[in-house]
Amino acid sequence: MAGDGADSSGSQVALVTGGYDHTIKLWQAHSGVCLRTMQHPDSQVNDLEINPNSQMVAACGYQHIRMYDLASANPDPVMNFEGVIKNVSRVGFQENGQWMYTGGEDCTARIWDLRAGRPFQCQQIFQVPAPVNAVVLHPDQSQIMVGGQSGIIHIWDLKTDHNEQLPTIRQRSPLRMQRSTTLAKCGLVELTRL
Repeated sequence: MAGDGADSSGSQVALVTGGYDHTIKLWQAHSGVCLRTMQHPDSQVNDLEINPNSQMVAACGYQHIRMYDLASANPDPVMNFEGVIKNVSRVGFQENGQWMYTGGEDCTARIWDLRAGRPFQCQQIFQVPAPVNAVVLHPDQSQIMVGGQSGIIHIWDLKTDHNEQLPTIRQRSPLRMQRSTTLAKCGLVELTRL
């Protein structure tokens, strides 16, 4: 029913927010009422992503990624991903939720296999020369675009582990920008040769 904030399937539409107060909040979208507050200890929340089945939210911060169960009343993380030495700035999921990707100030993009069992370990690492600001999964799920503080955009082919670097404007390569909804999420745009 449109008036009660439910979508066509009858479930409530909710928003998830996080920030420098070390909390994650679940909000009822139509009323603005905070339904639940979850603790994100030890760090601010740099990025959030709800998994494809909408049951969990991943939150990244300083030296970790934590998963929270949206369907339970548990305010604490139910899974922890460790092994990152600096700030994790971006997090996202593969479309079926089989793996998660992250990027951070340790100059890496990482793939975390969610099917591997616990403890969760990083399965693949892509190193770039500068801290990572943006990580976006291509719609075909086979490439990750990585944007760093150096201004360079890297394309990481997940199947072949091959990578290429898009030419920068400073290299005087004639490029045309095309807006892409998927890439625009993290401030990246697709670049196409003229």
